[in-house]
Amino acid sequence: MPLADFSAIDVLWITLSVFLVAFALALVYLALRVGATIARLTGLIRGLETEVPPVINKVGGTVDRVNLQLDKLDEVTDSAVDAANSVDTAVRAVSLALTRPVQKISGLAAGLSHGLAAFGTRWDWRDAFSAGRSAASRREHEIADELGREDRQP
Repeated sequence: MPLADFSAIDVLWITLSVFLVAFALALVYLALRVGATIARLTGLIRGLETEVPPVINKVGGTVDRVNLQLDKLDEVTDSAVDAANSVDTAVRAVSLALTRPVQKISGLAAGLSHGLAAFGTRWDWRDAFSAGRSAASRREHEIADELGREDRQP
């Protein structure tokens, strides 16, 4: 066919044919790329299937061991709290046992001091006894206030 026998429709058919061949080649190239990507993704998934379960098992074992150690630490902490409570109880008992005698001895010393001073100035045994007794009572109340005790006894 000579070139002069070509019409516009023939040129359009040839152009359409070339376009469709190029489009088909592009689709084939794209399909090959997608296939390669899917093949790599399949390999990755297979690798994950073989590698991840042992890791999960190891992590589970590690978590179990950590929980065991935390349980032990909880027991130690409970023991320490119990020991601190025991020490606190013992200190309170000793403090209560020593507070009243110290209070009385301090009151006695203050009473003797004030009583002797009152006797030395006025030469009256009743006045000296009364001054000593009130000074002893005041001193015992002062100590009770300093220690924050509520059980003030005269």
